[in-house]
Order: sequence, then structure tokens, then C-alpha cells
Amino acid sequence: MDQILSILSASVEEAIAPTTAGLVIAVIGLNIHFGFTGLMNIGQAGFMLLGAYGMAISITQGLGMFLAVVVGLLVAIVFAFILGAPTLKLRGDYLAIVTISAAEIIRYVGRLAALEPWTGGSQGIFGKDFQPAFIELSFFGKGSFELLPVNYDSLGLGTAGRVLALVVLVLVAVALVMLVLSMRTGKGRFAGLAANRTVAKVVVVALALLTFVLVFFVFPVSYGRTGTNGWWVRAVAWFFVAVSLLITWLLVRSPWGRALKGVREDEEAMRSLGKNVYVIKMQALIIGGMFGAFGGMVYVISQSVQADAMGRQLTFFAYTALLLGGAAAIFGPVLGTTLFFAARILIRGLANAYIPNSIMSGQQTEQFSYIVVGVGLMLLVIFRPQGILGNKRELRFNV
Repeated sequence: MDQILSILSASVEEAIAPTTAGLVIAVIGLNIHFGFTGLMNIGQAGFMLLGAYGMAISITQGLGMFLAVVVGLLVAIVFAFILGAPTLKLRGDYLAIVTISAAEIIRYVGRLAALEPWTGGSQGIFGKDFQPAFIELSFFGKGSFELLPVNYDSLGLGTAGRVLALVVLVLVAVALVMLVLSMRTGKGRFAGLAANRTVAKVVVVALALLTFVLVFFVFPVSYGRTGTNGWWVRAVAWFFVAVSLLITWLLVRSPWGRALKGVREDEEAMRSLGKNVYVIKMQALIIGGMFGAFGGMVYVISQSVQADAMGRQLTFFAYTALLLGGAAAIFGPVLGTTLFFAARILIRGLANAYIPNSIMSGQQTEQFSYIVVGVGLMLLVIFRPQGILGNKRELRFNV
């Protein structure tokens, strides 16, 4: 039991990592592209890489942190214009071909030896060259602490108390997801509660807070206050996740957001209403790309900028997370990304612990975790194509 709880602790640590938060922000941008607008962008990793390079190179050349972030966002805007100008008037599959090719071009350009003074070539830009600009902004002080001072260990509950709290955590999390689904679809076990929107929203907030508290009650995690892998980085990363969710929610509820869904469902109908579909698509591509670039900055703030670390595989991870959480769902990127990373670590840990080395080596368990996640995604697409938080009514794409 202790070994299983240790594996679960590692999964929680991965779920709250800064890299996970960075990918969540990039998936939010992909949700604007694919989920709300129906744009087949297969090059979100390219936007992430441009944002990371823009920030890191700017800092190494003497610019401040805030100006470096602005540079990264501006580069993403220019990249979106270059991609969208020749392709957004065509069918969506052309955009898919262009974006995946452009992302690969950026990756190979970043590896060029001729650009090594700026990009670091194949070695990339080391974190020590640009991370201090961000770490110096910290007001958390020095030392280390646990996010929740009261936990099962401090109360002396032992393994039995920890397991009981874990069971309660699972039940609360399941209830939270089911209530959110009932609010979206009007069906399910909590349909009656979901009918009263005001009460349902209060209950959702209460369950979300309780889930947060229970996670760190069961899995207390201690990190340094300010270091590159400490609470300062995590606090800022997840704060910007919350800001990104709020911005997306406001955009989607606006007339512009309704225009996005109209483009996704029927472009010709939107044109007949006098809407400029090309401009709407370009706006969506730019805004989603800016989220991707900013996600790339957050993704690398606790590590180095290396071109091969942001290849097409990262885009596929982003799509996996989006489909898992639910396309066109506001909180789908958060749920899908955290589950994807946590589940992968969980599967790898269980395989390492319980499968003998004679059957599967440590390196093979890493590959095995991707296989299991891939099979799980296939089953999800077959039996629940809208994802965990998605709605079937949103699955209407004119691409």
C-alpha cells in the first residue's frame, strides 16, 4: 500500500508541475483553434517553441522579463499571420498540412549551427541563462514549505487515515465531474441540482475547493519557495492558467465567441449573414497562437529551451489532452492535461513496481505508459467522443 501511495504522490507532483501548467495554457489555445473554431492546427508546438525562444533570446540579449514576454507574443502573432494568410480561405486540412510543416521548420531552424549564438543550436538555451530574470521577481522568500500545513502526516493518522482520505477525495472528484456534466447536458444523477444554476455553481465551487484541499491533505508536497522548481514557479504558472481560463470564458460568451461556433458549424451560413469568415478565423488563429506561445514560455521556465523537446510529439500530447478533457469545454484543457500527465506517471510507476525486469525494462515501461494512454484515448473516442466534460452538441465541425 505504501508503494502505491508513493506512486500516486509522484502522479500528483507531475500534475501540478510548471510544465503541466504550460501545456494546459497551450491546450487552451488549441481549444480556441480546434474546439471553438474548427481549425485543424497540428503545429501548436511551433507556437510554443517560438514563444519560448522569443522570451529566452530576449532575456539573454539584455531585455527585461516583461519585454521578453511581449517579444514572444509578437513573434507568435507574426507566425499566425504567415500561416493563416494563404490557408484560411481553403479547407481545414490545408491548415493542418501547413501548420505541422511550419512547426517542423521552426524546430529545425532552431537547431541550426549558424544560429547557435542566439538559439544555442542543438544544445538549446540553458535555463541558467534566462531563468534568473523570472526567479528574481519572487517575493516568496527562501526555505521550503508544504502548500497545506495540515495533512494526514501532521495529524498522525497513518496509512489507514491516508487511504480513507483518498477514498473521500475520489468520491468528491467524481461528484464534481458528474455535476459539471449535468450542468452542461441537463442529464445525469445531478440533473435536479443542476437545474438550479445558482445553487449548482456554488456547489461546484465548494467541491472544487474541497478537492484541492483533499489532494494536498493526502499527498503533502514540499518544495523550495523560490527555486526554479519551487512554489514560486508553480504559483505563477497556475495563476496564469486561471487567467487564461477566465479570458477564454469571457471570449466564448461574447458575440465574437458565438461567431466562432458559427464558423465551426457552418461557414456558408455565416457568410450569408454578412460575416467575414476569413477574418474570424485569422483572429482565432492569432489568439490561440498567443496562448500557445505563452504556454511555451511557462513550459520552459523551469528547464531549458531545446528545439527537439517541443516537436510534433508535444502537439499530439496537446490534442490527446484536449480530446480527453473535452473539446469546446472551458475546463476541458485543465482536466485533460492533468489526467494525461498523472495517468502516464501512474502507469509507469505501477509497471516499474509490479512487472519484473525480465518481462519489461524501465525504458520499456515508459513506452508502455504511452501505449496504455493511447488505448484509453481510442476507447474514449469510441464510447465518449465528446470527452469527459464535452458536449455532443459541440461536435459539429465544418472543416
